[in-house]
Amino acid sequence: MASKVLHAIYRDDDLLLQAVKQIREARYHIGEIYCPFPVHGLDKAMGLAPTRLAITSFMYGLVGLCVAVAMMNFIMIEDWPQDIGGKPSFSFIQNMPAFVPIMFELTVFFAAHLMVITFYMRSRLWPFKKAENPDVRTTDDVFLMEVDAANHNIDDLTDFLYKTGASEIKLIE
Repeated sequence: MASKVLHAIYRDDDLLLQAVKQIREARYHIGEIYCPFPVHGLDKAMGLAPTRLAITSFMYGLVGLCVAVAMMNFIMIEDWPQDIGGKPSFSFIQNMPAFVPIMFELTVFFAAHLMVITFYMRSRLWPFKKAENPDVRTTDDVFLMEVDAANHNIDDLTDFLYKTGASEIKLIE
């Protein structure tokens, strides 16, 4: 059996948020929602798990800090120690106040760049990827909700979606 999906179009973000709550209470499965802008509270209304991207950002920052410390220790202390401005290069601890800006910058650099790469990989975005937007109007002024209709009566589900405030409903097979 082919999967059936109903595309319900909503014109207002508050109406969409109320519809999501009603649809979840009725135990229908929402596959995806396409919005022209972020809707505050939509992720909680859909029951999505919180993101773990902040944890990965922290870990990437720690990697950047470790790379900065190892790089400066090797370059400025072990490999080629120099007396710059009267500051001796006997140990990393003695010179650490001068290294703080570099440690900060590499922490931010690693966290930012690796987060962008992680976000694109997690979202399955890459160059030359074909857009997956089912309706071009969702980039401008309407909200589209995909509701799984495989195991439900299409007419009942369509009536229910109209009652939640949908302005258009289209069956996709």
